[in-house]
Amino acid sequence: MIIGLTGSIASGKSTVSRMFEERGFPIVDADRVARLVVEPGQPALNEIRQAFGDEVILEDGTMDRAAVGERIFNDPAERKKLNDIMHPAIRKEMLRQRDGYFDRGAKTVVMDIPLLFESRLQHYVDKILVVSVTEETQLKRLMERNGFSEKEARARISSQLPIPEKERGADAVIYNNGTIGESEKQLDRILEAWNATP
Repeated sequence: MIIGLTGSIASGKSTVSRMFEERGFPIVDADRVARLVVEPGQPALNEIRQAFGDEVILEDGTMDRAAVGERIFNDPAERKKLNDIMHPAIRKEMLRQRDGYFDRGAKTVVMDIPLLFESRLQHYVDKILVVSVTEETQLKRLMERNGFSEKEARARISSQLPIPEKERGADAVIYNNGTIGESEKQLDRILEAWNATP
């Protein structure tokens, strides 16, 4: 079984991901994969160098994230150019990791994909688990965690698909407004209902 774990910014998805890890479930982390595919020597990094020039590569051979960020921030064409390189590389590596876990005998693999719905990757998974919070909790956590003003935090939140929409596409939802213990109980109930074992 493949469980797609998703949520929104500051919903506590990483906390739930850790709970899966503590229970022995193998995890394919899309954010980690995104960093992996642009490491020196990776084909995607060479493509980025060809597309954007040497000025986006630091002296140590790694990608200059700030420089790339500047280039794509206000330029949809440049952003598309980057995404056309990154997305296929990320997907390929995620599937490679997923298949590797199954080859080694895993029964259930968790794919932690923050933008599961936005990237339309529902077909990659069998079950979708959404980590949800109220908007007030999300706003408060984001402001505290990142030192954002309310306006900045609201802008980040509104750049993603609204949580209620993600909930509608979910097979199960963890309401992460209370304590970690409460969220753990919800997770254990869901895993039992789905008959999911590592």
